[in-house]
Amino acid sequence: MFTIILGLTYSTITEVKMAYENIIYEVNEGIATITFNRPKALNALNGALLGELSQALDEIAADEDIRVLVLTGAGDKSFVAGADITELATFNSLSAKAFAEKGHRIIHKLQQLPIVVIAAVNGFALGGGTEFAIACDFIYASDNAKFGQPEINLGVIPGFGGTQRLPRLIGTNMAKELIFTGKMISAAEAHQLGLANRVVPQEQLMEEVMKTAGQIASRGKVSLREAKQAINRGMDVDLATGCSVEIDAFAISFASPDAKEGTTAFVEKRKAEFKGSLKG
Repeated sequence: MFTIILGLTYSTITEVKMAYENIIYEVNEGIATITFNRPKALNALNGALLGELSQALDEIAADEDIRVLVLTGAGDKSFVAGADITELATFNSLSAKAFAEKGHRIIHKLQQLPIVVIAAVNGFALGGGTEFAIACDFIYASDNAKFGQPEINLGVIPGFGGTQRLPRLIGTNMAKELIFTGKMISAAEAHQLGLANRVVPQEQLMEEVMKTAGQIASRGKVSLREAKQAINRGMDVDLATGCSVEIDAFAISFASPDAKEGTTAFVEKRKAEFKGSLKG
């Protein structure tokens, strides 16, 4: 793998990984960006793209310097417009199951990252696009974004977790309506449903995402990991068990030198400089 250095509008120096054909993987000041890069196909997901994405997520998981990951799509029309239908049309039940299992493995890998993951949805997020977006920690959307699970229009159902994560995020009845009808909703509707955290003009999307990503990247890595894990684990258990998970996570956060730095900086009335590591 080799790299080149490019200047981008939302950053000063960006390291661009060049080993991939279907995604672009960049790192700048602790913030990684993966761009789905099949703009002629509206960044539709196929086996090759998913394989590259899986490899990039492994690289990110192994890089101690990365603190935030941003997912977005190439061009100004689409985040991910779903799975590549030309590929889906060749499937039988066995190949469909293998494809769904691959997608689930990659999304699980995405959700297991100990860092914060932000979806910058810059257009169509349909089918697998919505499923990848809602697997992120939160979503910022451009004002032209469209969300939906249109699989029912093809005679199939969501296969990358849409029937499971979407009801947990926006409620069972609303998720059923979207999945049963296959309709698209606007960014404004997605915001009203709690699907998207913010909606901004398209030309400002990456600037706003990077502003938030930079703010998060300046925080302690261990505390971010523990907060994320406590929230995610707590969503699948009862309140008492979730509070027990929080107590343990709170205690673990004190194992990092960042806890001492943060409290000391507050007492000394200065800005904290968090340098703690997930490795101890």
